[in-house]
Amino acid sequence: MIRDGSATRQRRSPRVTPAPPALLYAQPGIVVTADRFTVGRSSFAIAELTHLHTTRGPHDRLAVRAVAVTAVMIAGVGLVLGFTGGLQRLTAGAYLALGAVALLPVLLALAGDRWRPPPYELWGWHRGVEVLLFSSDDQRQFGQVSRAVHRAREGVRYGGWGAAPATAEEFWRPDR
Repeated sequence: MIRDGSATRQRRSPRVTPAPPALLYAQPGIVVTADRFTVGRSSFAIAELTHLHTTRGPHDRLAVRAVAVTAVMIAGVGLVLGFTGGLQRLTAGAYLALGAVALLPVLLALAGDRWRPPPYELWGWHRGVEVLLFSSDDQRQFGQVSRAVHRAREGVRYGGWGAAPATAEEFWRPDR
């Protein structure tokens, strides 16, 4: 105790405790920090991720099957009409109707992509193997996660988070 009655604080140890890694993105099941990327049960060290790229996943299987079945049925009807000689007896209106029906697979494909779009995928190399890191149907969430992972990679590449900015004297320059 000091004379005036106040207590003195204990001295802190000279070791500085490391700051927790910078949190770049956090939602249920997805956490991106400056040194780790966690999705569900998979966790990746940011320093081990290379060759990051984004792509779209495969189309919905149900939509692909619907398009294939419709195209096969229309082709079958066309073949039957062709072999039976029915195409020669059709009127102009029937030909227009066949042309409109031939567009049905295209319309089904467009509707399938609209209602159930292909997922957005983030791929990268982890320990020498190409891995699907993250996949989402939501474009906004996918953009936020992929930007956070890219920022974390830049932090690893350029010297980490919280490092003091480099001065001109710290850069290596060749002797001339």
